[in-house]
Amino acid sequence: MSLDMFHSAVTRIQVQRPGFNYTFAHICILNNDKTCIVDDIVHVLEELKAARSSNRTNFAITYPITHLKDGREVYNGHQLGGVTVHSKDRVKSAEAIQLTYYLQAINSLNDMVAEKWESIFCDTVELFQKSNRKVKMYPFTSSSLKEDFQKTSRVSERYLITSLVLVVTLAILCCSMQDCVRSKPWLGLLGLLTVTLATLTAAGIINLTGGKYNSTFLGIPFVMLGHGLYGTFEMLSSWRKTREDQHVKERTAAVFADSMLSFSLTTAMYLVTFGIGASPFTNIEAARIFCCNSCIAIFFNYLYVLSFYGSSLVFTGYIENNYQHSIFCRKVPKPEVLQEKPAWYRFLLTARFSEDTDDSEETNTYESHLLVWFLKRYYCDWITNTYVKPFVVLFYLVYISFALMGYLQVSEGSDLSNIVATATRTIEYTTAQQKYFSNYSPVIGFYIYESIEYWNTSVQEDVLEYTKGFVRISWFESYLNYLRKLNISTGLPKKNFTDMLRNSFLKTPQFAHFSEDIIFSKKYNNEVDVVASRMFLVAKTMETKREELYDLLETLRKLSLTSKVKFIVFNPSFVYMDRYASSVGAPLQNSCISALFLLFFSAFLVADSLINVWLTLTVASVEFGVIGFMTLWKVELDCISVLCLIYGINYTIDNCAPLLSTFVLGKEFTRTKWVKNALEVHGVAILQSYLCYIVGLIPLAAVPSNLTRTLFRCLFLIALVTFFHCFAILPVILTFLPPSKKKRKEKKNPENREEIECVEMVDMDSTRVVDQITTV
Repeated sequence: MSLDMFHSAVTRIQVQRPGFNYTFAHICILNNDKTCIVDDIVHVLEELKAARSSNRTNFAITYPITHLKDGREVYNGHQLGGVTVHSKDRVKSAEAIQLTYYLQAINSLNDMVAEKWESIFCDTVELFQKSNRKVKMYPFTSSSLKEDFQKTSRVSERYLITSLVLVVTLAILCCSMQDCVRSKPWLGLLGLLTVTLATLTAAGIINLTGGKYNSTFLGIPFVMLGHGLYGTFEMLSSWRKTREDQHVKERTAAVFADSMLSFSLTTAMYLVTFGIGASPFTNIEAARIFCCNSCIAIFFNYLYVLSFYGSSLVFTGYIENNYQHSIFCRKVPKPEVLQEKPAWYRFLLTARFSEDTDDSEETNTYESHLLVWFLKRYYCDWITNTYVKPFVVLFYLVYISFALMGYLQVSEGSDLSNIVATATRTIEYTTAQQKYFSNYSPVIGFYIYESIEYWNTSVQEDVLEYTKGFVRISWFESYLNYLRKLNISTGLPKKNFTDMLRNSFLKTPQFAHFSEDIIFSKKYNNEVDVVASRMFLVAKTMETKREELYDLLETLRKLSLTSKVKFIVFNPSFVYMDRYASSVGAPLQNSCISALFLLFFSAFLVADSLINVWLTLTVASVEFGVIGFMTLWKVELDCISVLCLIYGINYTIDNCAPLLSTFVLGKEFTRTKWVKNALEVHGVAILQSYLCYIVGLIPLAAVPSNLTRTLFRCLFLIALVTFFHCFAILPVILTFLPPSKKKRKEKKNPENREEIECVEMVDMDSTRVVDQITTV
């Protein structure tokens, strides 16, 4: 396949519209001579072909600047890739060629035609690829990134369905037990339904208000899964602590009093954190919409837990009090009746009746639940064992060491492949771009779009004043420094003017090439005025060195915002560099603001300031570990990972705050006793939520998308590290660090003395009678 054959096929592409067929010539950007603008490499190869056909050997391609026979200098540094050169920069071979076709988008019809032309262009490239297997072709259009970004949602559908099925199954199992009366499988399903309804409500509101969907929304169900399921499991755990002889209303009131305070506080923290992210302070639309959707979903989840799930808990409570089967709602027969039934029937209707148990067994009716039994009988004693603690502390030191090693290698992500699905045009194109065309940065366009007096020294001085203080030598400063030395008149010919500019720019060490366009207009007195000027610059920084490109971008942006001369700078790469530069700074700034606000806010709500201290240290330890390990797992800091880190703060508070509150506020007993008590009270809910969360995340790892890969790795690390702190680090550290749990002797108040009447205790085996009078 020759390049001219491909170029000819592209220019013959037709877009059929009613009454007219559009070709490339109808929608291309026109030059001054009313011809389509094409890449200079096309002209270079045409001259090379003409020279070979006429047996001329005096024409050679040089790199990165080639001279055409008409005297023009053309830059090919971004059009030839994998170049091997002879002496004097003569090109010996090139492994890749990049062609760019420029289309107009001046109105809606033109934009529609251009979009269709791009689609046909990709099909044309694929046809040429099939007929020329030896040549690899990678098409990329203005809509490729958007299409590949949204493709993540389509390729994730079946994996999300698998995730939903697994979470439903495990949620039902986590709420089930052998006792068919006290088992609550429907509450596991209804808890997940509560989270689902809140997510769908938020999606509907965003859709009705004209919000735009993007693939970052894939993370919202997992945000809701971590927060919503824990709240429902915590309520169920509180229900198990209530007395069975109480009325359902009293048990429900005890549940809400025990669990809803902490759930309300963590919900408020979520709303504040994501609320700041949804505010105008966030300059990334995808992140702002994600945070807005998360806020709405969390708010409605709170309402649904209070109403829908609370009502479901009351309904299952009446079923339990009436000794009805937890699944079939059928009255469970007495044990003596069950003896006459088959074995499978007795297995399905196994239950313990209160009249069959004495007072000592009545408080342990829920211990047949597997997780409750495991934590109370085995794990709490094991983790607080004196011989286990040193190994946990050693393991924590290893954890900190590896986290620090990863933290020192953190890098900001600016690779387009991190946000799209794999096996897409964007991935293939950016891979080839970085492999073959990274010797020079992209071409930077500099546009002055107002008529200014270039020759006026005062104008030059005003602009130069804004460039002071930068480490890098500004190309604009170089431009004006040279103009200051000139006495340019309004009648200066264009050639002399542009020659002077070229000589000035090529003396600036940051730039390898300079080209220009000057637009003149005649005034009524036949004088010539410079209406606008356009220059194209190529920096010597390499695309692979993101720091250099980012510094250049920041320098150009500051100049364009502060200079009195109206100019803009643009290159498509700046769009992505700007996106990633903002994706790290803005969310981190907002998260810091929200963290400070939460600390200030919670200081007035918690009963002991020590809870805030421990919670802050725990969050810092978790976030430090997640950042370190995600770097070791080759995850960079980009928009997705930073949003996950912000969510990680709330997730850690969600799981650790109840444990710390129970421990800090506990009195009278030893530290070890209160650590065990905190794990027994809240550990089951944390473990149930964690298991469902991890099972839901696992299918996400198989989605063929880099976006979901980043999402999975970050969320998995957040859940794993938080679980490690809840069940290992905190239970061990809290046993030998403050607060003290010394028994406080309360002063006896003589005014508050109460006498208890004589209690007679009779030993039935003898005639001995024990009289005891106690005064409190």
